[in-house]
Amino acid sequence: MAILKIARMGHPVLLRRAEDVADVTAPEITSLIQDMMETLKDAGGVGLAAPQVHVSKRVFLYFVPESRSEGEDDPPCDVQVLINPVLEPVGEEQMPRLEGCLSIPGLRGEVPRYRRVRYAGYDQKGNPVHGVASGFRANVMQHEMDHLDGILYPMRMDDLGKLGFDAEVTRYGVRT
Repeated sequence: MAILKIARMGHPVLLRRAEDVADVTAPEITSLIQDMMETLKDAGGVGLAAPQVHVSKRVFLYFVPESRSEGEDDPPCDVQVLINPVLEPVGEEQMPRLEGCLSIPGLRGEVPRYRRVRYAGYDQKGNPVHGVASGFRANVMQHEMDHLDGILYPMRMDDLGKLGFDAEVTRYGVRT
């Protein structure tokens, strides 16, 4: 296993659609996932997409820490893997979410996200997975899915006045 270098905003791998994974159980995908898990833990994030580690494949990891859980519809969970994921909104309800990104260190911005999403894909063993996510989990899944489609969170923001450095956003909050 290895800690991988994280691509930062401006690198072309972050701005294009990632390629589908042809064989979800291939040894190189298993190895990539293990390296991504180690990288995610080292970086202290809650999600990581393969393009963020310079690999243009449709794979992302995420987890919901106890501190970010939003109730019984959004329970804490250990690191989950989605390969070749598909997400679709459940309903039209959106809410503003304050997001950061390992590829855009030091900044946070308010992004409109669907409250609930339906998801499907494969886990790291090649088993099909599907369900409905809400709250923080839905937010992280949408953020990571955007990485697979070449979208960074500032591209989703409807007001760049709600983008700021971590320390300032923490101190003063987001302007409304």
